[in-house]
Amino acid sequence: MIEFKRPELEDKELIESYLHRQHSRSCEFTFANTYLWSRHYSVKFAIIEDMLVYKSEGEEPGFTFPLGDEKNIQRAMEAIDAWCKEQRLEYHYHLITKEQFEMMDRLYPGEYEIVYNRDAADYVYEREKLANLSGKKYHGKKNHVNKFQKLYPDWKYESITAENKEECFQMALQWRKNNGCEEDEEKNAEMCVTLNYLRLFEELGMRGGLLRAEGRVVAFSIGEALNEDTVVVHVEKAFADVPGAYPMINQQFVIHETEGFTYINREEDTGAEGLRRAKLSYHPVYMVEKGTARRQKK
Repeated sequence: MIEFKRPELEDKELIESYLHRQHSRSCEFTFANTYLWSRHYSVKFAIIEDMLVYKSEGEEPGFTFPLGDEKNIQRAMEAIDAWCKEQRLEYHYHLITKEQFEMMDRLYPGEYEIVYNRDAADYVYEREKLANLSGKKYHGKKNHVNKFQKLYPDWKYESITAENKEECFQMALQWRKNNGCEEDEEKNAEMCVTLNYLRLFEELGMRGGLLRAEGRVVAFSIGEALNEDTVVVHVEKAFADVPGAYPMINQQFVIHETEGFTYINREEDTGAEGLRRAKLSYHPVYMVEKGTARRQKK
């Protein structure tokens, strides 16, 4: 019998022991991300045939690709199929990357079909380019950074610590108020997750930084190592009325918190037009495409 449970802080070591065996650049698969968002979306996990599998609740449950040693993938998928048949449930796999689908197709040739979702694709950038902003393509970004530095000659970057994270927390509360998040369920959920990233900063093993201008915190960013060559940025907040604050915190976080890494994953755009334009304007080196895979009925 498979038993799914909601991830708790005490499950961090167990879950990460499976996540660390992967070399995926998909932003979802960090403990912090799934732990915090499982409070908003009904997400549970189980260890099936020595593989980590997440399940999203619903009339038709969605499973993630089994994570762990490749030799156990097929056994885990067969166990999921048997469990769903017992429960008389239709099901699908979601957040499936191209590499994962290729593995599914090798194990079950032609049996699964996948539909990719552009809104869920992650933007991955070269660290060096985000740090230096050199060349014609980044001329506009460089100008915004220069403007910030000129307007706020006393600006300062600090890594987030136990001593200054409360100031980020207060800045986030003000940002939530300024942006009317209470009236928007999705925005409010995102801000709850943001506040919990700060509240559990040390426990979750986050890395982050803040910007000060005229002594007050005007922007902050939080991320973590996704694998040995990629850092994922989970949170980036800046006051809209502080010119250049967003490009500045983007660059400074990369410079100070991601040394030794090659790539930066800045997550998906969720289909928001303005966010898509902003993410494309930084010229991703590639996208991590993800889709929904279903077994075709015979």
